[in-house]
Amino acid sequence: MTSRWALVTGAGKRLGTGIARALAHRGFDIIAHVNESLRGAEVLRAELEGLGRRVEVIRADIATAEGQDDLVRRAKALTNSLAVIVHNAGIFERKPFHEIDREAYARMQAVHTEAPFFITQGLLAELRADPSPCIVHVTDIAAERPIAAYAHYAVSKAGLVMLTRALAVELAPHIRVNGVAPGTVLFPDDFDAETRARFLARIPLRREGRAADVAAAVVFLVADAPYVTGHIIAVDGGRSCSL
Repeated sequence: MTSRWALVTGAGKRLGTGIARALAHRGFDIIAHVNESLRGAEVLRAELEGLGRRVEVIRADIATAEGQDDLVRRAKALTNSLAVIVHNAGIFERKPFHEIDREAYARMQAVHTEAPFFITQGLLAELRADPSPCIVHVTDIAAERPIAAYAHYAVSKAGLVMLTRALAVELAPHIRVNGVAPGTVLFPDDFDAETRARFLARIPLRREGRAADVAAAVVFLVADAPYVTGHIIAVDGGRSCSL
């Protein structure tokens, strides 16, 4: 059986590692993109190669046009057929609205909206060469239900939601495009016990989400939902059901 490649951005830690691992267990070879988390990607590579999967690690700063183009160029050098792209790389930065400068705003948009746009555009021929390609965007429930002090983040994720829907229309019928919208998944390290308890109290399932919860939704969209496109699945323990 010919192997199929899946590109996962931000694969060196947290959700990206979980998504790459889950796709590998479903038989995909992995192109693991990282920026600063090279060590995590190398650990992941050793683990997945132990399962018999091929893993290639590409380091690039996709907050820049040069980094986006470099990732595309190096992915093209690895394969002429790409089954999956998971745009997971992200920045989560707390900054009150009045403190957000143009540099912080631009970087947030570049990573969450521009990189998925131009990386997908650059790899379109490789996606079209696969018999049933799929793109998954990791968005956020904050794209529709923002919280204070994350305005630039919420705006960028809202752009990614619209990109999901726009590409689902334009790239059909051959390429499916969907998204997963995590809620409270893997608390940031700087959340203290009081903050964590406050968030958990608003989640009907009363627990923090795991990377495996998001990865399972990604795998469903990639491998088990051939008639689903343009859809965003909330993986949030029910948090977005109530204010």
